[in-house]
Amino acid sequence: MTYAILSEALRAAMARNDDNAITHLIAELQPADLADFITQQNPAASLELLRHLPLPERAEAFGYLEQEQQLNLARLMPERELAGLMTPMPADERADLFNLLPEPRQEATLRHLAREEREDVRRLASYREGTAGALMTTDYVTIPEQAKVAEALALVRRTAPDAETIYQLYVLDERRRLVGTLSLRELILNSPASSVRALMTTELVQAEVDLPQEEVARLISRYDLLALPVVDAEQRLVGIITYDDAMDVAEEEATEDIHKGGTIGKLEGGLRNASLFTLYRKRIVWLVLLVFANIFSGAGIAHFEETIEAYIVLVFFLPLLIDSGGNAGSQAATLMVRGIATGDVRLADWGKLLGREMIVATGLGLTMALAVSLLGTFRGGPDIALVVALSMLVIVMVGSLIGMSLPFVLNRLGWDPATASAPLVTTIADASGVLIYFGIATSLLGLPA
Repeated sequence: MTYAILSEALRAAMARNDDNAITHLIAELQPADLADFITQQNPAASLELLRHLPLPERAEAFGYLEQEQQLNLARLMPERELAGLMTPMPADERADLFNLLPEPRQEATLRHLAREEREDVRRLASYREGTAGALMTTDYVTIPEQAKVAEALALVRRTAPDAETIYQLYVLDERRRLVGTLSLRELILNSPASSVRALMTTELVQAEVDLPQEEVARLISRYDLLALPVVDAEQRLVGIITYDDAMDVAEEEATEDIHKGGTIGKLEGGLRNASLFTLYRKRIVWLVLLVFANIFSGAGIAHFEETIEAYIVLVFFLPLLIDSGGNAGSQAATLMVRGIATGDVRLADWGKLLGREMIVATGLGLTMALAVSLLGTFRGGPDIALVVALSMLVIVMVGSLIGMSLPFVLNRLGWDPATASAPLVTTIADASGVLIYFGIATSLLGLPA
């Protein structure tokens, strides 16, 4: 059955308190679909639904929930039940949940965990948020470099049930330093008597525990890795980061950049779970700042009152021209911010990109000037057409220059380039556009400055 059918049947079973039907229907749902269904219920009902699942399946579905939802459910669980849920969870998800809990609850829950899980949680929770150490898991398979293929296969069989991935195996020396990697495919296809040392790959792509998580995602994407090993300062293997975790990071970083591009900032827990006050608080600061920034546009218009009085037709073209400059600037800023975020563009590229942007902006401006000159001729005659066309060319070029330069300036200052958002670029380009337009009009139409 499809998710839509199962979810409707589950709602009906919940309405009539049919526990047997609920258990059967929940077992039919994929863990991700069950998590999606749970998000539509209140925390108490969500917890009751999860309790219809065996513990391993319950932990898997729980892992698909947003952190805010996980914390709401954790608040309703006794410490023993919470510890029982955390035990079958992947090590990285277990540590993330632990970090969400208030400190008194952390210590109370730890007492109900087995010693191995307790030490693992403490170790992973100690790494700084947003780094490779906080993202990694300790569920992986290692083999000693002196082992034979037959011994390595036997070790894989023993440890595979607890590992997050077994397709990539990590070869360690006697001091647990990472010396190579070996794929499960290579292990299976070679002779049982072959040496692991002879088969392993020593050209390693790895990350240190303090590497930022966006760099981790970039490494996994660049080298098409199933998992990235994480080492400490002594090159000892301490964990791995799987590609699915890297995908989550990439999505999170892209979402954060998009939000910053709208002058909103990061929304913890996502849009669906954000409170009204949070949405207000995230948006109001920049909106108020930009209101005052737009005073410069108003001051520019006030300065050229005599020009406007002499040629009232100029007002008709004002929104068209300044919006064009803002749009061109927003396009340029979006390209630069994304280029910097992906590593495609560096500070040293500014001069080269500036020249290219000016050539492109000139082409854009000329094309738009030609289009608007026809309208200018119709509305105000040849003189107005010349003013509007020349203004369009200059405004688009200046807007593009602002849009492409602002991310570089912010990056050089150590700020997030995503702050060079569309509203900010548009506001600056608007003020510049007003001054350019009426300045050109005053000069070409023979009016006093």
